[in-house]
Amino acid sequence: MSSHPLCTPRDHAFSRRAFLGTAMGALGGLASPIFAAAMRQKEKQVLFVWLDGGISQLESWDPKPCTEFGGPFRTIPTSVPGIHFSELMPRTAKQMHRLCVVRSMCTKDNAHSSGVERIQRGDPANRGVAYPYFGSGVAKLMGPTSTKLPPYVWIKPGSGGFKPEDAGFLGPKYGALAFGDGKPPENLLRHAAISEDQDIARNELRNQLDRKYAARRAPRSVEANASVFDMATELMKRADIFDTSKLPARDVERYGRHDFGQHMLVARRMLESGVRFVKVTSYGWDTHGDNFNAHAGMVPKFDQAFGAMLEDLAATGLLDHVLVICLSEFGRTPRINGHVGRDHWPEAWSLAMSGCGIQKGAVIGETNDKGTFVKSQGQDIGALVHTWYRALGIDSQRVEFDNAGQPLPIAHGEMVAIKEALL
Repeated sequence: MSSHPLCTPRDHAFSRRAFLGTAMGALGGLASPIFAAAMRQKEKQVLFVWLDGGISQLESWDPKPCTEFGGPFRTIPTSVPGIHFSELMPRTAKQMHRLCVVRSMCTKDNAHSSGVERIQRGDPANRGVAYPYFGSGVAKLMGPTSTKLPPYVWIKPGSGGFKPEDAGFLGPKYGALAFGDGKPPENLLRHAAISEDQDIARNELRNQLDRKYAARRAPRSVEANASVFDMATELMKRADIFDTSKLPARDVERYGRHDFGQHMLVARRMLESGVRFVKVTSYGWDTHGDNFNAHAGMVPKFDQAFGAMLEDLAATGLLDHVLVICLSEFGRTPRINGHVGRDHWPEAWSLAMSGCGIQKGAVIGETNDKGTFVKSQGQDIGALVHTWYRALGIDSQRVEFDNAGQPLPIAHGEMVAIKEALL
């Protein structure tokens, strides 16, 4: 290898002592009644990290230093010999032995408007019906956990609210409950002037009115309306989930005081509390200009929080029951444009997985030397959706959705799970 500084992998050795010290440190901040309850259930859950706009695979999972399109960053070794990440991801590199990285994603849409929906819906049948997002599919097929907390929540920068459109033909009941900036809905807690008995009486009156309302209206709308109130009732009992101020200062620092770090902390508490599917979104990855400075600012924040999350889930044993997925709608062009940016590139990009049912320390597929195209067999999103369902114990070849009496596959009928990615 060349001795040029950009071509020399940085030395990040991982000693057994350092690894054990980190793991035990993670355990110290997590021993709580919430964690104990989650471990008792041992129900499968999902953490879905969405990097909206398209993180560059070349500045993260699949670097190509010292090539025509490689950019200025070096590579660093990970905890799996022979596998390297961008130097912008030192903490995640230490978790590679828990990860499965797919470097051979080859999808179809290079526009956000179509790419976001196709990736999150999985495009299972290639037909003109509004398929549910993966989170809604999981909510329908697996339902809430025994905690009765909402089955599908979305920690979303900006505004929150109920997002029924995610559910597609499944009906609004299976939409996402979004928490803007990871904060609880306004007026979540019962007003101090209202007693518990008065609140029970109010809800009984609401239930009576709901039944009267339901008698003359479509059942799906009524179910969605009732579900929102039921979810609010359960959340009122667990308002502490959103309060990160009482967590150890060390936890807050490990995840980062930036927005993404705090949102991931709330996500961790959601998982510990028993929410079935937690989606966390990070915006701002559409780097058509000044790509390298943008990634130098954003990737370390992602790396800090994502690495801490994997570390904590593993230290508590939750990683055995939580499927972790991290992806965007596509990658970014190897070719650098006139604005020192990278454009949209669905032809060859990467995603990462971890947790229940997923092979550990694996890299699936590869791109060519310049990172321009997939060198091995390309993987479309349909194969990944099969893989995710199989990891959760759902037979994606046999289980079907019901679209008003029409059976439809839950994943693309012409694709199959990636066997190398599964245990």
